[in-house]
Amino acid sequence: MPTDSGTVQRLQTKTRELKTGIAGLGDMFPGSLVERFRKCGKPNCHCAKKGAPGHGPTWVLTREVRGRTITKTIPDSAVEQIRSEAEQYKRFRELSRDLIETSAELGDIRLKQAASESGKKDEPLKKNRARRKPRR
Repeated sequence: MPTDSGTVQRLQTKTRELKTGIAGLGDMFPGSLVERFRKCGKPNCHCAKKGAPGHGPTWVLTREVRGRTITKTIPDSAVEQIRSEAEQYKRFRELSRDLIETSAELGDIRLKQAASESGKKDEPLKKNRARRKPRR
């Protein structure tokens, strides 16, 4: 990986563009919007016939909260708004991930430059491993 100033400038420009992209996002709602059809279980209902899609559609939004999946039923009148906000959240996650990767790459270059300026060899970071007592 070249450590010239052109690479640093390119990464800095990309970082600014990603931050601008994040700042330009609208309202967000985390989760996945899904159209659902269900069967009621009554043997004489139209949904029980072979090939019938079932009752619906109903729209649900699923997301994870503190390690558990939460499902919310979304009224038809709010589906487009929630769809738009869920897409904004997805875009936020993509931009955030790219920003983190770009920042890490830029940080690596700066560390290598600092190490070469100080004359030190580029050494990997050592983990500080504390000794623990075995569990009983």
